[in-house]
Amino acid sequence: MGVSASLTVPVGDAVSSVTTFIYVFTFVYTLAIFAYILTSWLRLPYSPTLNRIQRFLYDVCEPYLRLFRRFLPSFGGLDLSPMVALIVLWLVSSIVIRLIDTYA
Repeated sequence: MGVSASLTVPVGDAVSSVTTFIYVFTFVYTLAIFAYILTSWLRLPYSPTLNRIQRFLYDVCEPYLRLFRRFLPSFGGLDLSPMVALIVLWLVSSIVIRLIDTYA
C-alpha cells in the first residue's frame, strides 16, 4: 500500500512539470514569433548585437513559419503564416495538455 502511494506522487509531479513546460514553451515561442514579426517590420540600425538577435529569431521561427507559407496562398504583401502558426501552436498545446491531464 505504501509503495503505490509513493509512486503516484512522482508521476503526478512529472505530469505537472510536463504541462508547465508545455505552457511555458508555448508562451516563449509565441513571444519569439511576435519579436520576429516586429523585427522584420522595423529597420533597425546595424549593430552586431541586433544582427545576432535577428539571426537567432530567424533561425528559431522561420522553419516553423515556412511550414505554413507552403500551404497558404499569397495575399500580396500580407503574410498570414504567423497568425495561422500561432493558432495551430495554441491548439496543439491545449490538445496535448488535455490528453496528458486525461490519461495521467
